[in-house]
Amino acid sequence: MRNWIRLFIYLVASLSFSGAGAGSYEDFFAAIKRDDAAVVTRLLQQGFDPNARDPAGQHGLYLALREPSLKVARALIDWPSTDVEARNARDESPLMMAALRGHTDMVVRLVERGADVNKTGWAPLHYAATKGDLVAMQVLLDHHAYIDAESPNGSTPLMMAAMYGTPAAVRLLLVAGADATLKNEQGLTAIDFAHRASRQEVADMIAAAIRDKRPRGTW
Repeated sequence: MRNWIRLFIYLVASLSFSGAGAGSYEDFFAAIKRDDAAVVTRLLQQGFDPNARDPAGQHGLYLALREPSLKVARALIDWPSTDVEARNARDESPLMMAALRGHTDMVVRLVERGADVNKTGWAPLHYAATKGDLVAMQVLLDHHAYIDAESPNGSTPLMMAAMYGTPAAVRLLLVAGADATLKNEQGLTAIDFAHRASRQEVADMIAAAIRDKRPRGTW
């Protein structure tokens, strides 16, 4: 059934873009693969839709960031009619992929183009924290990314940093005010995430931050 759906998408896309020249659809995605921004730009100038999706339903900009094909990604971000908020079937946006892959320059460009910093569900800050990219994380926070954003299962960026990111990423979030006492739907805290990854240094750092925020008693 899934193969039939992909074939249908491919056929519809091919028919839709036939006005941009025979083979434009194939040329567009082949150019993304080899990071040929000149071909992509030429196709766009000829009227090809920058928001075309491949047979698997992936947006061209998302694919360029995933490859990575950063010259093509830059060309697509700068093209006025590119939908920088296009989501895939997993509700991932180009900004999330740029953050996950550590493409800081692309994160900045996407934010400047109006990409949603605070989309619901998994947010770009979750992905940046997972990567441990301090610059991308700071860019998102500077543009008012919610520091304690909750994923569909209630996990926060601090939890992702604790398990997958770097100690520096954890420290950045703690200093910026992340709530280390929050629990996700499984009842796990950021410290639990660190323990699951056998990262005692990170667990100790988070525990120290929690202690420092407790009101000091009086004698």
